[in-house]
Amino acid sequence: LLDSLPRFVVLRHDEWASPLLPLLADEMRRDQTGQQVVLDRLLDLLFVSALREVFAGADANAPAWFGANADPVVGKVVRMMQDEPEQPWTVANLASAVGVSRALLARRFHEVTGEPPMTFLTRWRMALAADLMLERDATVTSVAAAVGYSSPFTFSTAFKRAHGLSPRDYRIARTAAADVPDDAVTLDA
Repeated sequence: LLDSLPRFVVLRHDEWASPLLPLLADEMRRDQTGQQVVLDRLLDLLFVSALREVFAGADANAPAWFGANADPVVGKVVRMMQDEPEQPWTVANLASAVGVSRALLARRFHEVTGEPPMTFLTRWRMALAADLMLERDATVTSVAAAVGYSSPFTFSTAFKRAHGLSPRDYRIARTAAADVPDDAVTLDA
């Protein structure tokens, strides 16, 4: 998602009437218990609302899956894959879960997203894996399982194909760039 965002977004007040802005302004003036929690949630909502507005624009460069959510069939499949990436998804069992044929799902998914369902799933799993690999207690085995790979070796091969580095090297490179001490990294083979 972040890669698909423009570098800068300008939403003018007269072009975007969000009911969240007055709520945010009111909360910022308060000094009450729980204020930070409320501000955090309002900012989350404001961010999502702003993204919706940007992606709905005529010159939007929204990721394909964003638009796919509006499709009654493809949207359900995308949400299933995103919610449960660890599942052993196939086009056949995804199609069955949404009540369409395998051929119809494959064709419609490609029309809406621009790629086959399993390509989408692999990209999603690898993006998620990249984030998970940066967690302090993550291991190659635990991340592999979390994104649907029963073998850490198969996962490592797929990860390297997607990111150009093994999971371990990716983590080292990313944590070094963030000045995280090397002793904070724990991996299993």
